[in-house]
Amino acid sequence: MRVSHLVFLIVLNGCWAATLSVYKPLGVYLDPASIVTLRFGMAALCLLLLWPWLPGASPRGRDLARSVGMGALLFVVGQRLQVLGNHLGTAGNSSVLMGLEPVLTSVAAALFLREHIGPRRWIGFAVGMFGVALLNGVWRADFRLAGLGPSLIFVSSFLCESAYSIIGKPVVQRASVMKMLGISLLSGTALNVLIDGQRTFAAAKALPLLGWLGLTYLAIVCTVIGYTAWFVVIRQTDVNVAALTIFAQPVFGVALAALWLKEPLHWGQLWGSLAIVAGLGFGLSRQIKRE
Repeated sequence: MRVSHLVFLIVLNGCWAATLSVYKPLGVYLDPASIVTLRFGMAALCLLLLWPWLPGASPRGRDLARSVGMGALLFVVGQRLQVLGNHLGTAGNSSVLMGLEPVLTSVAAALFLREHIGPRRWIGFAVGMFGVALLNGVWRADFRLAGLGPSLIFVSSFLCESAYSIIGKPVVQRASVMKMLGISLLSGTALNVLIDGQRTFAAAKALPLLGWLGLTYLAIVCTVIGYTAWFVVIRQTDVNVAALTIFAQPVFGVALAALWLKEPLHWGQLWGSLAIVAGLGFGLSRQIKRE
């Protein structure tokens, strides 16, 4: 992995971590399904308007079918599960569960893409998970993991995220990243609108300006820029290497939950953050290449 790719992924994981805190205030005006429909609908519209200027070839044949299916899998099923799980729990609790995503993604990459995961990365994953536990004070008497139902709902969304990366990597090696993403977003949006478009548009009328700004951030920064950058990186890098950077999300997520949503802080978050940084450093120590 290039140094520039690593820095960009760390920054993007900070942006993605903010989605958990942005979802909470949006939930006052919109139900989880409506948030998903509007967020990815706005992202699809953005890429549709830019389509004549998007570089590279469009997915064709089997790759086109995969792109369409990936849109339904992630932008309909996966994201609805994620928003619903976050809505039923807390942003801090979601940050804890987010630590499972890099492990699930890496195991899937090893199984389906035949990627090799070396001992340094396994140790990095283990130290990262330990850091996530410290970060969220799982030993504290006042710690409460959300119920089994909300937790399973949230974690199940990672399976859709992982599948999107595993299925999408071969596609972007033959076609444009942004065109594949655009097709996925358009197919997902079409299905979302078909399911609950009328209710979503009715609810959107009452959404204040701050809510629209939040949705714009989610659509442009976290979706269009974020997913494009992710696939640009994994096109050249093993998925399990890029997935290790997802451990940065709990660090950002807990800090943002405390700042925006006034969720309590504790000293374990300092030690947990240091452990996650150590895990990232060790796990990626032989994967960083000079530009």
